[in-house]
Amino acid sequence: MVCYTIGYLERQVAPQTLDENRYEVFWNTRKKGGGTLAELRRPMLVRGPLGVVSAMELIIWQEKLRSTGFYMAVAGSLCSAFLFFSVTRGSSILPLLGLTSEGSIKYHIWIGHLLMFFFTAHSIMFVLYWAVTNDLVEMLKWYHLSISNVPGEIAIIFGLAMWVTVHPRIRRKMFELFFYTHHLYIAFMFFYMLHTGFRFFSMILPGFYLFLVDQYLRFLQSRQKVRLVSARVLPCETAELNFSKSLALDYTATSFVSINVPSISFMQWHPFTVSSNSSLEPDKISVIINSNGNWSRKLYEKLASSSPPDRLEVSVEGPYGPTSTDFLRYETLLMVAGGSGIAPMISIIRELAFRKANDGGSVPRVVLICAFKRSVDLTLLNLILPLSGTSIDVSQLEIEIEAFVTRDKSPALRENNQVKTIWFSPHPSDEPLSATLGSRSWLWLGAVIMTSFVMFLILTGLVGRFYIYPKDRNTYKFFSWTARALLNALFLCISIITTATGAFLWNKRRYARQAIRVQRNELASPTCQPSSWFCKPDRELEYLPDQSIIKRTKVQYGARPNLRRMLLHYQGSGTGVLVCGPAKMRHEVAKICASGCWKLTLIHEAHQIEASDFQCAGKRGRQAPCAGKEVGKGGRQAQCAGKEDGRTSERVR
Repeated sequence: MVCYTIGYLERQVAPQTLDENRYEVFWNTRKKGGGTLAELRRPMLVRGPLGVVSAMELIIWQEKLRSTGFYMAVAGSLCSAFLFFSVTRGSSILPLLGLTSEGSIKYHIWIGHLLMFFFTAHSIMFVLYWAVTNDLVEMLKWYHLSISNVPGEIAIIFGLAMWVTVHPRIRRKMFELFFYTHHLYIAFMFFYMLHTGFRFFSMILPGFYLFLVDQYLRFLQSRQKVRLVSARVLPCETAELNFSKSLALDYTATSFVSINVPSISFMQWHPFTVSSNSSLEPDKISVIINSNGNWSRKLYEKLASSSPPDRLEVSVEGPYGPTSTDFLRYETLLMVAGGSGIAPMISIIRELAFRKANDGGSVPRVVLICAFKRSVDLTLLNLILPLSGTSIDVSQLEIEIEAFVTRDKSPALRENNQVKTIWFSPHPSDEPLSATLGSRSWLWLGAVIMTSFVMFLILTGLVGRFYIYPKDRNTYKFFSWTARALLNALFLCISIITTATGAFLWNKRRYARQAIRVQRNELASPTCQPSSWFCKPDRELEYLPDQSIIKRTKVQYGARPNLRRMLLHYQGSGTGVLVCGPAKMRHEVAKICASGCWKLTLIHEAHQIEASDFQCAGKRGRQAPCAGKEVGKGGRQAQCAGKEDGRTSERVR
């Protein structure tokens, strides 16, 4: 396919980019052997960095410059063919490779850098070629029957704008600029298609087609308003939001959702790790939001105010995460969390508690090592069990919690540890969160992709046969390439929108009755009086829902966890390690597990997923640049080292 594409482009590019008269003279002089060939051998450049250069050598180097620029374009197009696979969240290709959409973001970044390097080099080389051949007027030409230069120049401008703003320093300090600039990929791909024509654009169509289907399905889900049932507001400037969900929506631990609150920002979407468990809470899904930026701070202020709103309009997209987890195959699970990185650990603990209570079999022993900045952050441990009452007996779960408070030297005052619970009254139009394509989303997704592509082929075939062929006769010399590309793009969008919308509405109607049943259950389940819809119980860390958790919790103030010592204390062939928190913590744990002397298997390393805000890095919504990383399940070992930490520990009373 690549060879065919290169040969095809050579035939299309050569007539418009090469100085045909010059090469005609060159070949004629070879046949005649006359004086013109002798003139080509005369020095043309005498003074310069290259020394003495003849006209023939100059022609050869110009041709090499043009051909090198051409192959740079081919290399960039090959990168484009794989660019969108890694950011297609609903794709079934990534799970086959053992990857998740958030774990493959790094490949998207690498391929994106290569793509822009090749395309930038391609543009520079052709500009230089036109400059040395005194043909810069080519930059202003829009050919309708071959490669068009103006669309390519517009595309590279958009591409450079995206490339500059992905610099880590710009992304961290001006995240809003990065976020909105990254949406220029739409204009980039559009003008790229007009530049090359649709025949060559078909080279990257498979990955881009799956990406378009995924983006439109996510758009359909994000237009729905989700029922926000309750919220728990913690004094550590953290809130837990509890949404209603369809009973058919299942997700795994370490999954995440993206949330939009129009009353704060209509455009901003922020990612959060799911802290609930679909087995323990079949009709609820919860997230933990830490106030680390402007957006999350405004949300916390709304909830923590003396008169919180009766209803909060929220849109949710997701959940996304691994298709399966293998936590149960280990004898011991070491969970290392920093701050709000405890969210995925809570989901796993709830899953293990549910399995222990219902299956009665053996589940891994859990050791939770968590680090907090302030003693008030210990109230995050209140979220280990869900707000609604359950029949789960956590005392049957073998769990140890080692909590470290790094800044405070002593416990906080009792009056500062209050947890406020808010019950909302959702609007009747608010719907429980459900999968875009129902419970068998993979089957529906395959049907949408196949049906839409067949529809696209039929539309292009009919228009080609009865409209384009009478004018062009398959010569590609009469019908405009630009018009052909626009028609194909239009048919592509029509096919995807028609089939995806039909599948979405069919499943929405199918689960409408189930949504009504979930709403009825909500009215019967509040823990405080439904008439008030607002309660403020003074629940402290000492009064956790289950006293067995308190008895197994140790707190050390003014200390940091000695991760090497603690991890190696529990090392063994059946020990699995999970880590979620700041980058420094994740890297330290990964380094310990990869050292190679002891038996510790790093089964999951997740970035701390939270709404950092548009001035910080870490947002993962529609662009998703900072996502959880699925680390290989192979045997990563740990080295025995580290000194005993002599600091004393204090139990929570």
